[in-house]
Amino acid sequence: MKARKVVDDIFWVGAVDWDRRMFDSLVPIPEGTSYNAYVVRGKDKVALIDTVEPAFGEVLLSRLADLGIDRLDYVVANHAEQDHSGMLPKILERYPEARVLCTAKCKSMLLDHLAVAGERLDEVKDGESIDLGGKSLRFIHFPWVHWPETMLTYVAEAKALFPCDLFGAHLATNEVVAADAAKVLPRAELYYAEIMMPFRDKIAKGLAKVDELALEIIAPSHGPVLTEPQLIIEAYRAWTGPAVANKVVIPYISMHGSTRLMVDALIEELTTHGILVERIDLEVIDLGKLALALVDAATVIFGTPTVLMSAHPNVLYAALAANLLKPKVRHVGVIGSFGWGGKSVDQITTAVSALKAEVLPPVLARGTPDERALTELAALAAAIAAKHAVLGD
Repeated sequence: MKARKVVDDIFWVGAVDWDRRMFDSLVPIPEGTSYNAYVVRGKDKVALIDTVEPAFGEVLLSRLADLGIDRLDYVVANHAEQDHSGMLPKILERYPEARVLCTAKCKSMLLDHLAVAGERLDEVKDGESIDLGGKSLRFIHFPWVHWPETMLTYVAEAKALFPCDLFGAHLATNEVVAADAAKVLPRAELYYAEIMMPFRDKIAKGLAKVDELALEIIAPSHGPVLTEPQLIIEAYRAWTGPAVANKVVIPYISMHGSTRLMVDALIEELTTHGILVERIDLEVIDLGKLALALVDAATVIFGTPTVLMSAHPNVLYAALAANLLKPKVRHVGVIGSFGWGGKSVDQITTAVSALKAEVLPPVLARGTPDERALTELAALAAAIAAKHAVLGD
């Protein structure tokens, strides 16, 4: 396994996971991922920024050997999660002189999660720099991207930022440095939607720290290195910013066709008002598809039949997922059918309470939607259109 040059004195020594399809046993990663680690060589000292998923530890060690790294002065732990820091114990065993540089919270987490020897861990302050000889490492605390202990590392001499999970993408590729950063953006948006969106307010504020840096390279912990930094920075500014699109997302399921008829009718009415709709059938739940649809949606309408007096479990799951992801939706609503009664509206609106969105009047039909239900769906579409008309106000 060979190390790959990024720029002079900076090398990628990570691993590509071509076959992984789920991350954290929760979010789909249809194109695999990578676990990126980087060596920064100064005239006097050498640093390793991040490590890799433990299952790929031998790949990391092999790439370090290819570089002839027989001494390692520092290991920068930007983040304590195992896909970044899981190889720390073995790296410290292989390089007994190495010191681990991390935030105070990261130090605590490394002790708890990985049982790293505390005497090997050095806390670094926000803005602190360490000289390697012709290259320096500057540490930028950036909590909640996406854990409370995270930081970024900046090498001013190379105008290179190592932002850990920020600006990343789950993408398996042998193209270590992206030839076309624009092609990475769809994967980066999915990554943002699945992992970063719950922390969008903190990210939006923290981008001011990134704006202060002269940048030519962004080298994240997942996905290829980007040599057009402003593309991903501006994309994040849009994703985390307050603006929403004239779009309604409809996650739904239909057991006997009644709820599907209501969804179809609502889509027809929304279309007459010029509103874009993303319809998501929850018979097979794709959390990534749902998360991506919610990134810029103004409204989400859940469509559910009633199962034993309850909303359908798949719809409740989607509502709970949306609540965790915390998209910037402004309005939520419920449509659906029932046989003899139920509590689906209260269940779903309670499940999405963290969104702090306006709850629209529900539309429910007993069995197949009748003229009254269709009239109410038309009124719901008109109400949504009126609210969307003032989105920029």
